Amino acid sequence: MCLIVFAFQPGENYPLVVLANRDEFYQRPTARADWWEDHPQILAGRDLKAGGTWMGVSKTGRVAAITNFREPHNIRENAPSRGDLVTDYLLGTDAPLDYLNDLANRGELYNGFNLIVGSAQSLAYYSNRGGSPELLKPGIYGLSNHLLDTPWPKVEKAKAEFQFLIESNQYLNQTDPFFQLMQGSEEAPDVSLPSTGVPLEWEKLLSPLFIESPTYGTRVSTFLTIDQKDFLLYEERAYVPQGENRRFHFEIISPALSAQ
Repeated sequence: MCLIVFAFQPGENYPLVVLANRDEFYQRPTARADWWEDHPQILAGRDLKAGGTWMGVSKTGRVAAITNFREPHNIRENAPSRGDLVTDYLLGTDAPLDYLNDLANRGELYNGFNLIVGSAQSLAYYSNRGGSPELLKPGIYGLSNHLLDTPWPKVEKAKAEFQFLIESNQYLNQTDPFFQLMQGSEEAPDVSLPSTGVPLEWEKLLSPLFIESPTYGTRVSTFLTIDQKDFLLYEERAYVPQGENRRFHFEIISPALSAQ
């Protein structure tokens, strides 16, 4: 993912709401969101080159999402896949903070990343480019390709519009406005652009919520909610290549029941 906004325990009806865009090179082979054949408890899209994913959920209500930390001059081609960090959490049973504390012991093996893991009850964040793993307090957060809540223009814009939609749509029964939010194409002014080591024209290209170029851009948007009755909604819309919208709605199975 390259832009994620999420609300953790914002009110009684929906303890977790996540909205995300995945930006990637168009030629990178990808499978659309679905239940995985080799791990039937995982619902996610899949990177067919490395085998992991950028965002997904499990039947037991585990949720994980990752973004890259943009540092083009510090990329190691032989580093392990960051997408496996999402998969490993979804397959595991560790508490969110325990999982991230263990990961922090080997975080230097990976290229830069931001990782969010948890459930509707507990959510944690860790970046191997700054700080220790932390449990998140209730609130609204934004994440792109720097640390959590770094005030890049796209992050601030997405958070503000996301908060408005949540507060004005109590039951979140209309998903179209959330997807429309993530299609914002306005570039940030030059004076507001971050300096991440890419050329200025790329800083401008990457500054909108929704990215388009001949070779790279926003490929899918994903909207996820968990309600107070433990029903999970996972909806994905694809842009490049075009595909049908995918929507999954199911009741979360408690870990105790899933083990029986």
